[in-house]
Amino acid sequence: MEEIIKKLSLSLNLKENQINAVLNLLNDGATVPFIARYRKEVTGALDENQIREISKEWDYQNNLAKRKEDVIRLIDEKGLLTEELKNKINLSTKLVEVEDIYLPFKEKKKTKATIAISLGMEGLAKEMLKGHNTGNREEIAKKFLNDKVKDVNEAINYAKDIIAEEISENSNYRKIIRNNMHRVCDIVCKKKKGYNEENSVYENFFDYSESIASIKNHRILAINRAENEGAINVSLRADDSNNILYLEHKVLRDNNIFNEDLKEAVKDSYNRLIEPSISREIRNELTEKASKSAIEIFGLNLRELLLQAPLKDKMVLGVDPAFRTGCKLAVVDRTGKMLEIAVIRPTEEYPGSGVKDSVLKESKDIFESLCKKYHIDIIAIGNGTASRETEAFVANTIEERKLNAKYIIVSEAGASVYSASKIAQEEFPDLTLEKRSAVSIARRIQDPLAELVKIDPKSIGVGQYQHDVNAKELDMKLKEVVVDAVNNVGANLNTASESLLSYISGLNKNIAKNIVLYRNKNGRFNSREELLNVSKLGPKTYEQAVGFLRVYDGSNLLDQTSIHPESYDVALKVLKFFDISVNELGSIKAKEAIKNANKEELAKRFNSDIYTIEDILNAIDKPIRDIRDDYKTPILKSSQTKLEDLKVGDELEGTIRNVVDFGAFVDVGLHDDGLIHISKMSKNYIKHPSDIVKVGDIVKVYVYSIDLVKHKLQLSLVKDKI
Repeated sequence: MEEIIKKLSLSLNLKENQINAVLNLLNDGATVPFIARYRKEVTGALDENQIREISKEWDYQNNLAKRKEDVIRLIDEKGLLTEELKNKINLSTKLVEVEDIYLPFKEKKKTKATIAISLGMEGLAKEMLKGHNTGNREEIAKKFLNDKVKDVNEAINYAKDIIAEEISENSNYRKIIRNNMHRVCDIVCKKKKGYNEENSVYENFFDYSESIASIKNHRILAINRAENEGAINVSLRADDSNNILYLEHKVLRDNNIFNEDLKEAVKDSYNRLIEPSISREIRNELTEKASKSAIEIFGLNLRELLLQAPLKDKMVLGVDPAFRTGCKLAVVDRTGKMLEIAVIRPTEEYPGSGVKDSVLKESKDIFESLCKKYHIDIIAIGNGTASRETEAFVANTIEERKLNAKYIIVSEAGASVYSASKIAQEEFPDLTLEKRSAVSIARRIQDPLAELVKIDPKSIGVGQYQHDVNAKELDMKLKEVVVDAVNNVGANLNTASESLLSYISGLNKNIAKNIVLYRNKNGRFNSREELLNVSKLGPKTYEQAVGFLRVYDGSNLLDQTSIHPESYDVALKVLKFFDISVNELGSIKAKEAIKNANKEELAKRFNSDIYTIEDILNAIDKPIRDIRDDYKTPILKSSQTKLEDLKVGDELEGTIRNVVDFGAFVDVGLHDDGLIHISKMSKNYIKHPSDIVKVGDIVKVYVYSIDLVKHKLQLSLVKDKI
């Protein structure tokens, strides 16, 4: 254990006591959010990512150590373990290195080499490798003939099969060739015979090659998808001649009469065994690396989407656009409660058919009536089918009827998934799927986090190639992102849904359900402490969860802050020290009193630590602070932008919707998002678009190019790039 701790300390650049502290806390059942927020004094203020990295590396190193033990034991049981071999295994730093060493000792299925060995040709193979400067190869081979192998050439060929396999299983040879292929190797794509799909999205890969040392992650995933769908054949083109020369240098002996045979064995070993095997390994590595990058990008985008600034205290009209079945409207009050549902038909009833004037007027009348009746502040329009036509209707109606409202286009990714979910059915059992979707669209701008946690994160659509990456790893990453986002914001104990509560530190779906059931039966919570009355919520769960749950207007005003109840005594002493009452949290007096507070002195005075004191001071300053308050709110509109009205060089303002390896997609008010290619993001080289922008950013962009036929808009962040 101590050895692994030391390795982690070096690889993660952390102190050993920090790693020990994290592992001990995790073993005691502490959650990652709880450790990151309320055990800073123990870990040295490690964040969630560092804590998870410690946990993952600990698991990997333990698995590596266990595999080393197993391999040493298995080789020893065969009576083939040497001290040199044992040391080599123990010095390995990766699982692949251990497996390379173990490869020659594995129980094998039937191979050319095992057949040759069963025929008694192993001795001849050793003679050929040992080397003979003089003599006759046929005469030497004759000594190994038997009842099963009676021909000299046949015997030599069998021996070459044994030699080829031995070469392929040499861990040193494999390591060198693997490194050579990583340095000098191209991935080559060719159109698959018989694939004749016109205007294929994969046509760029029909005759394509690129060095694996420089290929971008998103292209790896695109190539994999094209290959899986039968569009292309993919191979690696390595420096075969130099790799074979390297093996010959290792295997051949000066003036060995078997050198020509050994050359054939080397070539066979490389072409039949080594190159295909290492090619598979490298492609798996490339895919794993690309998958990991895509998962990280998805996670980063999801985090920013979840933490978008909510448009609080707004009356919202949600609109789920459609042609044939009409637009579904949902009025949602300032708390997210659905008040009224309506259906209008302002667009084409079906493509190619016009809308009668009477139907259009009726749609406008209903729309205007709802806006005025409920004093609608914002109209949220889903960006799916008929979105562009619905936006035109909304913009025209606002202007024509002089309505005091603005509108916003909202991504409806995942709305259909929510609408058909058990959660939606329980919330709105009497509504159709489309009407539930309209409610979800409206709520998404009021509190994006609270609404989006009801949806499978993979369905939210802020990644790249999410269907081509490791599903288990993607699920794990996205869950981590949601957990961190929810706990960084916290939840109102008296209004939070089961979905939101289930992501709170220490809670699960069952306890979240019990909290809501308790609330429905007994009325609102009056204090955090009342949580202990909830079924199956014991002291340990309470400790882990309570700091992330808020009770507003309760019996103890500290319950509305991020201060953990375990620190209330210290908090009250700090308040008394500054002559501040609990009722004065967040007041000008409180802010002035703590302006020049000395955290170190306060920690010493009240027998606490600097991190707890810092959290208490922050809560005194902003007791109900929401980290999303630091984010810019979405852009609201009152008129429609049309692609036909734009020209190259125009300046626009938009919201970043998605960030991928090759650029970022921006909502500038059109039906489809515009693309800022990575090359148009900065005057200087940037490694990844996420270095410049993130989901939810409000950006100023310039029109770079317009394609009216394909309805595509290319944008630039830099005017000089136009």
